Amino acid sequence: MSDFVLKGDICYSVSPTQLAENKDSFVVCKGGRSCGVFQSLPKEFQDLPLHDYGNRLIFPGMIDLHIHAPQYAFRGLGMDMELLDWLESRAFPEEIKYRDLNYARSAYTVFVQNLKKSATTRACIFATLHRRATEILMDLMESSGLISYVGKVNMDRNSPDELCEMSAEQSEQETRTWLREIDGTYQRTMPILTPRFIPSCSDDLLNRLKTVQKEYQLPIQSHLSENPSEQKWVESLCPNAKFYGDAYDRYDLFGRSGKTIMAHCVYSTEDEVERMAENGVFVAHCPTSNLNLSSGITPIRKYCEKGLKIGLGSDVAGGHTESIFNTIVDAIQVSKLYWRLIDPTCKPMTFDEVFYLATKGGGEFFGKVGSFEEGYSFDAVILNDAQSPDLLQNSLHDRLERAVYQLMDRTSIEAKYAAGEKIF
Repeated sequence: MSDFVLKGDICYSVSPTQLAENKDSFVVCKGGRSCGVFQSLPKEFQDLPLHDYGNRLIFPGMIDLHIHAPQYAFRGLGMDMELLDWLESRAFPEEIKYRDLNYARSAYTVFVQNLKKSATTRACIFATLHRRATEILMDLMESSGLISYVGKVNMDRNSPDELCEMSAEQSEQETRTWLREIDGTYQRTMPILTPRFIPSCSDDLLNRLKTVQKEYQLPIQSHLSENPSEQKWVESLCPNAKFYGDAYDRYDLFGRSGKTIMAHCVYSTEDEVERMAENGVFVAHCPTSNLNLSSGITPIRKYCEKGLKIGLGSDVAGGHTESIFNTIVDAIQVSKLYWRLIDPTCKPMTFDEVFYLATKGGGEFFGKVGSFEEGYSFDAVILNDAQSPDLLQNSLHDRLERAVYQLMDRTSIEAKYAAGEKIF
């Protein structure tokens, strides 16, 4: 881990409504953390290596709180289906292939290579239930330089035979074996407990995962209140649960015993939202997937106002791209639809607010991540937006907004750092 200085046009979130703009400025990295942003370089840092990026945009790396690596191969397909049909016809058949380790290595290599090129520096990733294939994914993620949580998925019911572990006990044992095998192996790739969702996890399995979670002190990721049909299914499976999230919380898998991400939360009830706020559950807002699979519009403004912890998720392959720039745009646009079509008192999200969710908001799951404020982990993206000439002499804010809307993360990223290490 090296100490250095970057120079360029620097933008980062200070708060949900304050985007700092620092033209022709310096950001200092020491020990993998930011020492702050300066208009002129303080004397104490003048002997550090300086990387001058001229008028390139420099901003914190994007955080993807929810993405399915084994679904990457079929992204952009089946986008005219609803969730449950899409799982049966697209997602499950693809995930079955990961029992073949040669296929898993080939497919995961493509996923990791493309994620490495994107604006994402940290991600929370679903693998499959296949232990060896999950370890291959973790090996590849570690080699990429990105920072991630990767989860071996748990499933013991209501799934194809090839994706259904033989019993809750076997699912638990496979998870324990996985955790033993990877113990001490990685520096930048961490395990996360991953019950797929309530319909695919029996009460016995959830109870066993509670024991694993407490023993290993693992964070948790799953799905919540994504689709009306899914919600009705959960109600029939868990008649004693007060709401969908309560079905997790009965087993201490809903934030009380460890950091927890729940993806979607489109139809969360008032009681569920209150419980999420009380337990500190993170919401992974996945607007692109919710559009593609006709799930609905998450009332993200209301969640912000209630103080929930929120970040963004690309949710590949419900989402058709790993681009968090694309997710930012969709998050703003669907908030406008919610305001216009559902609740005129719920004002649309602004660019600044959603950029915050993509960086500092989601970054909180990883700690002090997602900003260039002093003490934050040094994650940075350097982007050349010169492909769109600045005829209007726009502010840094406007340049950044335009770069996001024009999806320049696909063509114009020149360098990327995570925790002070240069990825490329």
